[in-house]
Amino acid sequence: MQKQKITTIAFDADDTLWRNEELFKNSQQHFVSMLEAYHSKEYILEHLNTVQVRNLANFGYGIKGFTLSMIETAIELTEGRVTGYEVHQIITLAKEMVASPIEVLPGIKDLLESLQGKCQLMVITKGDLLDQESKIARSGLSQYFDLYEVVSNKNEVTYRKLFNRLQIPADEILMIGNSMRSDILPVLDAGGIALHVPYHTTWDHELVSEAELEKYGPIYQVSSAEEISLWLEQHINLKG
Repeated sequence: MQKQKITTIAFDADDTLWRNEELFKNSQQHFVSMLEAYHSKEYILEHLNTVQVRNLANFGYGIKGFTLSMIETAIELTEGRVTGYEVHQIITLAKEMVASPIEVLPGIKDLLESLQGKCQLMVITKGDLLDQESKIARSGLSQYFDLYEVVSNKNEVTYRKLFNRLQIPADEILMIGNSMRSDILPVLDAGGIALHVPYHTTWDHELVSEAELEKYGPIYQVSSAEEISLWLEQHINLKG
């Protein structure tokens, strides 16, 4: 089997390099407990998800947009009866999320150490710029990356523009990430190569249907940092 020449490996950040989705799940649980006197848990979560998706165009991804969506949901589901104290509780949840320690996923540091110097390493993540920059700094991983890009959304157009600006041929870049919708399919559409590393929990908005996947055929997938290393040895020819 002929190996693919790669000059750049890009990683998603949240739930690929470090744990993140648990922060949102835990905050959702606290939020639900605040509103359970008004509605069922299922309805609160369903409504919150609807508001989050509705607000993406206005607030983007990340903790700040999530917080505003929680406040808006609380106002709507209580018909305006939510108190200032309860809004303050929501804001406190957000501050705790921002200040939470960064837990790097198993094997990631060793993987990055093994790749450093063999190719250009970068992070492509979406969300709030301040929050994402803080995460990479607190993770202890920044020393391994040559480039760190925070984008408002991850779609084919975003990736094409980014690759063009950085003068990276699309067929020489490998994207590694946990989200099929954000990290894998749009990179393939842009002409790149992608490796899916599923996380054990994923926001519903990031899920894709079997029908959406049909046109792509088999998609490379592994389950851990150790398996990433093995896959790279088998499929990728690095410039180093």
